[in-house]
Amino acid sequence: MTATRVLLVHPRFNPGSFWNYSRTCELVGAKYPAPPLGLITVAAMLPADWEIRLVDRNTSELADADIAWADMVMTGGMLPQQFDTLHVIHRAQSLGRPVVVGGPDPTSSPQVYERADFRVLGEVEGIMPDFIAAWRAGERRGTFTAERFKADITTTPVPRYDLLRLSDYTNLSLQFSRGCPFTCEFCDIIELYGRVPRTKTTPQVLAELEALRVRGYRGHVDFVDDNLVGNKKALKAFLPELIAWQKRHDYPFEFSTEASINLADDAELLDLLRQANFFLIFIGIESPNPETLRLMQKKQNTRRSIPDSVRRVQGAGIIVIGGFIVGFDDETAGVGKGIVQLIEDAAIPVAMAGLLYALPDTQLSRRLTREGRLHPGGEVVNSKGLLGDQCTSGLNFDTRRPRQEVLADYREVVARAYTPQAFFGRLLRAGLNLGMKPPAGRIALRDLPRDGLRFARVALALTRAGGAERRAFWGMVATLLRRNPRALKTAITVAALYTHLGPFSRHVLETIDRQIEEVASGRWQPPVPVPVLPAEPEAVP
Repeated sequence: MTATRVLLVHPRFNPGSFWNYSRTCELVGAKYPAPPLGLITVAAMLPADWEIRLVDRNTSELADADIAWADMVMTGGMLPQQFDTLHVIHRAQSLGRPVVVGGPDPTSSPQVYERADFRVLGEVEGIMPDFIAAWRAGERRGTFTAERFKADITTTPVPRYDLLRLSDYTNLSLQFSRGCPFTCEFCDIIELYGRVPRTKTTPQVLAELEALRVRGYRGHVDFVDDNLVGNKKALKAFLPELIAWQKRHDYPFEFSTEASINLADDAELLDLLRQANFFLIFIGIESPNPETLRLMQKKQNTRRSIPDSVRRVQGAGIIVIGGFIVGFDDETAGVGKGIVQLIEDAAIPVAMAGLLYALPDTQLSRRLTREGRLHPGGEVVNSKGLLGDQCTSGLNFDTRRPRQEVLADYREVVARAYTPQAFFGRLLRAGLNLGMKPPAGRIALRDLPRDGLRFARVALALTRAGGAERRAFWGMVATLLRRNPRALKTAITVAALYTHLGPFSRHVLETIDRQIEEVASGRWQPPVPVPVLPAEPEAVP
């Protein structure tokens, strides 16, 4: 029997996204921030005798010859990849190849993907054997739906990192847990993975790290968990083993992740993360208003001082990226000023500020539907619709307060948070707060060429930018060299992001200004769903 040939296609993310860091990637010689972890994990679940190829459309082109080679095409991803996923489906089917689609967005909005030959919905561990059996039996169409929140991730194999061109990415990734114990109204994580975090075993995670190490990779590895501290007991059992592994191999990796703010309450856990060489954590802060936080069911953020909590994390040598949202129902005029003040008080250099977006199949979207406020079919748009992310395409519902007022508050956050003086001023204060007790800030001879080249590239780019960017960057560098030199490596990593965030913030301001003008003139209308075109996605100017 001839082996089945499978082409894995990772769709492009919509251009103009906060997260694509395109200019930063160019600066460090990469093509995209992170690899398609979901697809290379699926690849590891396929039969050993099947032939597998991968095309990541964020880093390379998809040729007709790639599709012609395959017996089937597997694709899928998240909402910002929706347009390109549908394009890939159309293109493969037009060349006579069946398409299998899966991932978070098909699971949340399966009706959008009815044109696919197969839909694999939910966590794949429990249903992949059924799909493989159906394919081998000759079936060429069907839907396979996993039982919710029941996947045993202790059976998840080591991802097929060998399918990647490692140099294409600024960091590589792995997963320790799925699920989150909190009930934030706007979040789809609990809808996809449940409220009881499930974890891999320690040998599993160490095997994934070893797979990267033996391939020669060194540097940044991101734990893609949506809340790494969702199961603190399991994490505290794992971290000492991770620390021992890092020491045994002379710290080949530095880690980042996402966690809830209650991480700051646990000094023991912070110290374990420091010893394991975590250097960056994303925390969803959302709003400075306790009543707004209670309304969105993010009560964990109301029980503490956010600036003090951030400083405790920084004290462990870990920089904090914060998430903020404008557009909640009980906000009042001037909320933008409050968010900016919180960002400054907490010295959060990278503040991911977005407009509220009601994701499919969340508590928020269900409530807005009941209230008759959700714009219909907002997720089914073409490249002229959902172009970018929540920074420019949010508020897919009728807002409680005037839309123009909400947009103006959001504009203020972006305008004030991303001036060079504000960004590098916060980065300097965060760098001075970083507790650089080893292994944080360690200097390894093997890393000097890489780190030196990165510093040179970042310094050259920001120096060439001239004016305020040059002065703010070099002022930060000079002060850190005097007062906390071990924090400089982390600071340079974050400073590199400004080569994307500076221009991106200006793009966001231009887009929001147009929306404000449309609303003010009475020309704004909710976007009307349109059939998705089979053409290539358009690029943002």
